[in-house]
Amino acid sequence: MQIDGHHTLTYIAARLAGYNRRNASIIAYCAQYVDDATNAGIINFKNGAMYKRIASAHRMLDYRNSDLLANHQVWVPFHFLPGNGGLPAGENPDGSFIRKLVCHPDSHVARDMLRACIEASDKPYGLHRLGIAMHVYADTWAHQGFAGVNHKINEVRKTQSSSKAFDRGFLKRIAGYFLCESFPLGHGAALSYPDQPYLVWNYENGLGEPVSRNNPEDFLNAVDFMCRAMQCFRETDPEMDLESMPGLPQKDRKKIASLIKSIKGDDGETRHHRWIEEIGKGSFSFGKEQIEYISKGNGSWKHKSIGQLSSADTGREIFPFRKTFLTSDWKLFHDALQAHRFSVLHDVLPKYGISAA
Repeated sequence: MQIDGHHTLTYIAARLAGYNRRNASIIAYCAQYVDDATNAGIINFKNGAMYKRIASAHRMLDYRNSDLLANHQVWVPFHFLPGNGGLPAGENPDGSFIRKLVCHPDSHVARDMLRACIEASDKPYGLHRLGIAMHVYADTWAHQGFAGVNHKINEVRKTQSSSKAFDRGFLKRIAGYFLCESFPLGHGAALSYPDQPYLVWNYENGLGEPVSRNNPEDFLNAVDFMCRAMQCFRETDPEMDLESMPGLPQKDRKKIASLIKSIKGDDGETRHHRWIEEIGKGSFSFGKEQIEYISKGNGSWKHKSIGQLSSADTGREIFPFRKTFLTSDWKLFHDALQAHRFSVLHDVLPKYGISAA
């Protein structure tokens, strides 16, 4: 998903799950910031204090740095959660190990990730971790069929979609060929086909298997199940019994389904603004609300926390230490990021016989 899915659709799902505006904003900001937290390393303060944080994304256009992009500690826990073929722990899908690593929507692995999130709900960063989990959970639908490792299963050929204009993009076709042949990581070879909410498309993967995708249906299911997961989180349901939750109200579900199909264009930022407009004019049952997302610079969580305006770190910066740093949303997000990664890689995946990083 792109920013329209991870920020605005997550916000809508959180509000419809019963969260107030402040908490829904935290959850949605964290869900999107997973894609924007590209800096890692140590933050140094003038008083001698230090804070080390990790990155949850890499700059996707830097295809030259294959070692960086192949970092399992980023792609596996945050963007391409292994699905174990949709099977529970203790069972294995047919075929080689790669079948265990491929994303599967609402997998048993994903439910275990959500349960672990609930177990940590009393932490200061509980809501922030929920937002991170919502990013990963939503991507089990958007990234299904792909794996966060270099493997030919990620190769994409013979791609066709419901948008001929999208298919005709010359640069997209050239870039898709280059990535397919040279860098089969995640859905890089598919470019943004999986991230366009309105597209219905099909392709042949690197194993010669035909694949059909219905993004509008997948995105709607993702929003509904995110809503259910957040309802479970609010009720501190350790079983994560999503089927018992009401999910999206029917009227809102119909509205979301309609907008997913009608808000088109391959630019995620443009679609994001359209969704913000719909929220602002009261298209959903929680009423009219004004929301925004600032990832870097003035007004961003990072700026409010440590005072940094630039989008990238040099590693030489020394920041003034503010008393509010320890409870800032930016610091709590990064606390949650580390807790999530450790939980997925060291607690959840080993139950499925997966050692990915």
